[in-house]
Amino acid sequence: MKKYLNQLSKCILFTGLSEEEILYILKEINYKILSYSKGNVIAIEGSKCNSLGIILKGSVEVQKIFPSGQVTTINNFKEGNVFGESLVFTEKHTYPATISAIEDTEIMFIERENIIKLAMLNKTVLTNFVRLLSHRILMLNERISNLSQDSIRKKIANFLLSEYRKQQNPIISVPYSRKKMAELLNVPRPSLSRELVNMKEDNLIDFDKNTIKIVNLDELENTLFE
Repeated sequence: MKKYLNQLSKCILFTGLSEEEILYILKEINYKILSYSKGNVIAIEGSKCNSLGIILKGSVEVQKIFPSGQVTTINNFKEGNVFGESLVFTEKHTYPATISAIEDTEIMFIERENIIKLAMLNKTVLTNFVRLLSHRILMLNERISNLSQDSIRKKIANFLLSEYRKQQNPIISVPYSRKKMAELLNVPRPSLSRELVNMKEDNLIDFDKNTIKIVNLDELENTLFE
């Protein structure tokens, strides 16, 4: 377990704990570590979610796959990130989307009873778990806000304003490709690229690869009310 301490220290569940404290509480619970090759499915939509997952190595992608074959990326998680925390305690604890490994990945799975035990062993873990759930709710609200916009320009503006608040910088670093950004905003990639060019021509933004600069913050905000 010592070889994973760096990744576990990044995990929100163990924020504020020393490496010694992390090792101690993990010795007191049961867990399992599973390995997945790149492209392997970790969980299929509709399957039971009995455990919280902590990514120890690699990264995963959460996707919604529709009967038509269309795939929408909901989220990406990397080392230290957690998934399944909001499902494992629900009455209908099933995955709402499919989770796949983007690269060779190792995941620690902790079942519900042992999550409770962790929280009882260390109150900081309990506080962190509640903070994690709150963070997920905020993320969901942002996602709903993006999807509720009635034009591609409004979706882009809403996304950029949200990132501006997070990064506290008008020069925004987008942590994924145009394809992933289009999937998250639920718009066709060519339409996204075309609208970004239009917004640049309208002097709202400027961009280069994965960096987007907000040129006119007030006008970008006004876009949402047009």
